[in-house]
This record gives sequence, C-alpha cells and structure tokens, in this order.
Amino acid sequence: MATDTAAQDDGDVAARHRPGPLRWFWYALGGGLPERHSAWVLHDTTTATWGYRHVLRATVQMLVPIVLVLVLVPGPFWIRGMAALGGLLLGLIFSIAYMPETTENRVKKAGYPAGTAQAVRDRAAVGRDAAVSDKRRAAAAKRAARYRARQGR
Repeated sequence: MATDTAAQDDGDVAARHRPGPLRWFWYALGGGLPERHSAWVLHDTTTATWGYRHVLRATVQMLVPIVLVLVLVPGPFWIRGMAALGGLLLGLIFSIAYMPETTENRVKKAGYPAGTAQAVRDRAAVGRDAAVSDKRRAAAAKRAARYRARQGR
C-alpha cells in the first residue's frame, strides 16, 4: 500500500512514476493505476494546479459521448455541436462541484487513506500563506522605512 508519506512530504520527484499516455488516459477515465504510480497520483491531486488537472481529466471523460453525439446523431451539425457544447458545460459544472470528492476517490484508489489529498493541500496552503505573510510583512517594513526617511525620523 502507498501509505508511506515520505515521498509526499519532501516532494521527491524520483519517487514519482508518471504513467504513459495510455495509462494516463485510463486514469483520466477513472481507472486505477499500478502501485508504482501512487506517489504521482497524490502529486497529481495535490499540486498547485490540481484544479486544472481535474478539469482536463473531466473533459477527457466527456470526449467520448461528445464525439458520439457529433458523429452519430442525425441533423444539422450546428445543432449537434450546440448539444455537445451544452453537455460539456453541464458536465464540467457537475465535475467542478464534486472536485474534492473525486480527487479523494482517486487518492484512495492509489492506496492512501481517505482525506490524504485534502490534508496535503491544507499543509501546502499553510506554507503558501506563511510565505505570502512574510512577503507582506517585508513590504510593510519597507514602506514604513521609506515613510520614516521622508519624515526625517
């Protein structure tokens, strides 16, 4: 099982094995990956771009029905195209609404306990918040120093 947190904590890139294109396609459709990809799955669902990655996976999932509508449904192409676009937009709305639950399910399939992805994202947010706070504090000190210099203090 992939419950070892060493790879997720230090961000060890060497421990992550990215799946090939066919395996990624299977993963995007909701399939599980072999255990050697579990660190990559955790990274995929917790990195700063996890929301964009989720939308990409959802779009890939919806491509099959969209292509079927565009190719098999009779009628003018613009009507089929608008139906496909409407289905895509509705599907994306539902996908975005359930994004945290879907990513947690992917992480559970990779062998991690439930709640791992959210915990990793929360830890990263604390680190980002601390960095932003330090930057703001430094900028405020710089502004205060400029103000004091202008006032001759």
